[in-house]
Amino acid sequence: MAEISSKQLALEVCKALSAKRGKDIVILDVREKTSLCDYFVIAGASNAPQIRAMGEGVEEAIEKQFGVQPTRTEGVRDGRWAVVDYGDVIVHIFNDDTRLFYHLERLWADDKNMQRYED
Repeated sequence: MAEISSKQLALEVCKALSAKRGKDIVILDVREKTSLCDYFVIAGASNAPQIRAMGEGVEEAIEKQFGVQPTRTEGVRDGRWAVVDYGDVIVHIFNDDTRLFYHLERLWADDKNMQRYED
């Protein structure tokens, strides 16, 4: 397995989400805010099948590229909010309504720690 930094992992997750047409993908650097992880990656999806495809796409891409599997996944099959947990990087995939309701960016972001992902 190749050594990968948490920042590099977050960027590769973003690429995998984008490849499945994820919307409004952001990386939140939460190292100064919590010991839970280094980065949150947050992405939007249009519907349940897309959430499932994005979650599975992230898992497949990261395992293929780095031989790393998530420590935990939740909600990938349910289709409203999926979490793929890589320890230092936690991926959140939301449908539009659920993303607005939880608004993790409001809870965790400030002017300095949010990066929008662009291909």
